Amino acid sequence: MQSVAHTIALSWPYLIVLAFVALYPAFSSLIWIGTSILYYMRRERAGSGDPDYYDIPEEELPLVSIVVPAYHEELTVCGTMFALLELDYPKLEVVLVNDGSSDDTLAKAKSYLFDERVRVIDKKDNGGKALAINDVMGLLNGSLMLIIDGDSAPRPDALKWMVPHFIHNPRLGALTGNPRVQNKQSLLAKIQTVEFSSIVSLQKRAQVVWGRVMTVSGVMSMYRVSALEDVGLFAHDVATEDIATTWRLQRRKYDIRYEPKAMVDMQVPPTFGGLWRQRFRWAKGLAQVLYGNAGIWKDWTNRRLYLVYLEAVASILWAYCFVLLVLVWTVTWVLGLPLLGVTPIPAFWGMVIATLSLVQLGVGVWMDHHYDHDVAPYYLWATWYPLIYWAQMAIITVIATPWGLIHPTGGSQWVTKRISNEDDRRAGLVDSARLEDEKEAV
Repeated sequence: MQSVAHTIALSWPYLIVLAFVALYPAFSSLIWIGTSILYYMRRERAGSGDPDYYDIPEEELPLVSIVVPAYHEELTVCGTMFALLELDYPKLEVVLVNDGSSDDTLAKAKSYLFDERVRVIDKKDNGGKALAINDVMGLLNGSLMLIIDGDSAPRPDALKWMVPHFIHNPRLGALTGNPRVQNKQSLLAKIQTVEFSSIVSLQKRAQVVWGRVMTVSGVMSMYRVSALEDVGLFAHDVATEDIATTWRLQRRKYDIRYEPKAMVDMQVPPTFGGLWRQRFRWAKGLAQVLYGNAGIWKDWTNRRLYLVYLEAVASILWAYCFVLLVLVWTVTWVLGLPLLGVTPIPAFWGMVIATLSLVQLGVGVWMDHHYDHDVAPYYLWATWYPLIYWAQMAIITVIATPWGLIHPTGGSQWVTKRISNEDDRRAGLVDSARLEDEKEAV
C-alpha cells in the first residue's frame, strides 16, 4: 500500500491536481482584488467620473415600473411595500404579484391600494418567480422595470443611483444593485454580511471591468423593458432565472452594470439547512446556464463571455479537486499511510490562501464601507469564511452540478419559510402587528 501511495504522489495527474487546488484560489483572489480596485479607482474614488452623471432633470426621468413577485411573504410584504412607497423618485408604479400564496400575502398587499401608484395582481397558481414577472409585463407602463423580492427593502435613494445609467447608456439591458444583509444574528448571517461585500460586490466590480457579468442580484435589479422583450422575457425553465436572463441579455450584446450605491436590505438564510438549499439551487442553476450557453465558443462575438464562463468552470473544477484530495488525505490518514491529498489542518500554503482570502474580504469591506457604514465591524467574523464556507460550498457544488447537467431545464418552485427577528422589525421588513397576533395565539 505504501508503494502505491508513493507512486500516486509522484504521478503527474496527482501533482497537477494538487497544484491546481493550491494555486487557483490564490490566483483568482489576486485577479478579483486587482480588477475591483481598478473599478473603484475609475468609478467610485472621489473626483473620478462625471460629477453630473446622476444629476438628471425631473422632466427627463422615465417612469419606473416596480414589480414585486411574492409567495408566502405575509410577514415581510408590508415592510417591502412601505419602503417602495418611500422611494425618493417622482415617477413610479408598484405592481405586486401574489403568486398563489395560501397565507395572508394578498390581504397584506391589498392594504396598500389606497396609494394610486399601487396595483395588486393575484395569480391563483404558484408558477415561480420568473413566470410571475413575465405574466404581468404586458400590464406595465414604464420603460424601466425594477424587480425586488417581497422580503426586501430598498434604500430611499436607490432609484436615484440606478436610473441615470439607462439614460446615459442606450445599450444597457440590466443594472444590479448592492444587497445588504439585514438579519445578522446568527454566525452564518454575520459571515454572509461579509460575503456580500467581499465576494459578491467585489466580484461584480471586477466583472464589469472584464466587460461581462456572471449575474445580476435577483433580490433587486433594474431592466430595460424593451431589452427583456427582445430576449424573450425572463428565463423560467431553469433554477436561477437571474443568471440565465443575465446571459440571455449579454449574448444579445446588451450591457450589464453594477451600482454599489443602490442598496437594498435583504434577509439571508440564518441556518445551515436554509443556506444549503439556497446554494444548492444556485449551483444547480449555474450548471444549467453553463450547459445552455456552451455554444458561445462557436461565436467570436461572444468572446467577452469567455472569461466569465472559464472562471465559473474553473471554480466548479476546483471544488471537485478539493473534495477529491480531502477524501484521499482522509483515507491515507485512516490507513496510516504517507499522507496524500489536501490536509484540512492549515499548513504553510493553506495559510497563504487564507491570508489572501482575508485580504480580499478586507478590500471588499473597505469599498462598501463608503456606502454602508455598518458593514466594517463584521469583518471580525471574516476568519470563519474560509473555514466554514469553502468546505460547505465545495460539497454543494460537487453534488448540485450533476443535477444541473443531467436536468438542463426545469425551474424551481419557490417555498418561502420566513424567520422573523428584531433586526427585521427595525428595518420595517416584518409586520410587527402580525407578529404580535401570532405571539398571542401561541
